[in-house]
Amino acid sequence: MDPTNPVIRLCVQGVEAEQQQRLDDARAHYQNAWRASRNDVEACIAAHYIARSQTEAMQMLWWNQIALSRADSSHDEAVRPFYASLHLNLGLAHEKLGQVAAARHHYMRAVDTIDHVADPEQRRQVMRGIERGLSRTERS
Repeated sequence: MDPTNPVIRLCVQGVEAEQQQRLDDARAHYQNAWRASRNDVEACIAAHYIARSQTEAMQMLWWNQIALSRADSSHDEAVRPFYASLHLNLGLAHEKLGQVAAARHHYMRAVDTIDHVADPEQRRQVMRGIERGLSRTERS
């Protein structure tokens, strides 16, 4: 991703605000990124970050669905590394809503797309999330 892209810059600023526990500032940066997005790839990225800042499971699910829909609409290779995380987060949202079968489906889709995550640390983090989600949904 291009670090000079305004949407990327706003999302990075949002992550930095999150790390400093300035959650309202983080949400504002993500919303500004959404408003600044000019194409499906940028909208996918912004929606992904908006989703992760939600406190209500239905809103989390809704924004994750938007992110996945925009990724699918983009037909751009740039979104391929996002799919594992998108499906992981969809799984988490469904799980929070008690929708175990849907959660498990998305965890399995995350497994199917994990090979597209090039960054080793991100890949490990996503894999840990997938493993925890699959473990929880096996017991339910």
